[in-house]
Amino acid sequence: MARFVHNKESEITMDYVNLPDASARTNSLHSCAGGTAAVPGRKLYRLVAVSFGLLCILQVALNISLHLTIDASCTNLTQETDKRELINFDHYFQQGWVYIRPSFYYISYIRKTWHESRADCLQRGADLVIINSKEEQDFTRQFHKNTWIGLTPQKNKDTWKWVDGTPLTKSYWGPEEPNNFEGNTEDCVEIRFFETENSWNDIQCGDQNFWICEKMLAL
Repeated sequence: MARFVHNKESEITMDYVNLPDASARTNSLHSCAGGTAAVPGRKLYRLVAVSFGLLCILQVALNISLHLTIDASCTNLTQETDKRELINFDHYFQQGWVYIRPSFYYISYIRKTWHESRADCLQRGADLVIINSKEEQDFTRQFHKNTWIGLTPQKNKDTWKWVDGTPLTKSYWGPEEPNNFEGNTEDCVEIRFFETENSWNDIQCGDQNFWICEKMLAL
């Protein structure tokens, strides 16, 4: 009888040891269930992360491509512009224009009236010279010949303006000029007194003189 009980207890004990604990089984089930759900979640997260990374790389590549395209276009445009300007410069040089920054100057070799002279300048894409500095004034005197410049009076003879409409601010009138000599209407201006800085003289527009055209074109 004692042996039977001992064996029975032994069997019971062994059964208890071999069978998993209820809480352990529950935790095991939760662990398995949780692990099964977490795997797709991690995969989705990784997929989103990889997709976002690829989008960032694509955006950077697109920006670089656009930047290079724009730079190339700007370079081509600049080269084309420079080429056209060089052609224009060569055109002026071949026609005898003189370049003194920032303008080209054309000095005529025949004589015309003031209005005819200005018409010639306009036809050349320029206008009669406008004197804005002492250096430009000295330049107009060096040819030692009577030369038209782009200066005319307003309705009031006391006020003068340049051909571009700007008012005269710095003048280089010769002694006692302008004066409407001998009562004549002298509404045009020439370079006359070459030896002195103050070389301007008012004269009748119908007289014939050489002339200087000016075209501003930075080089």
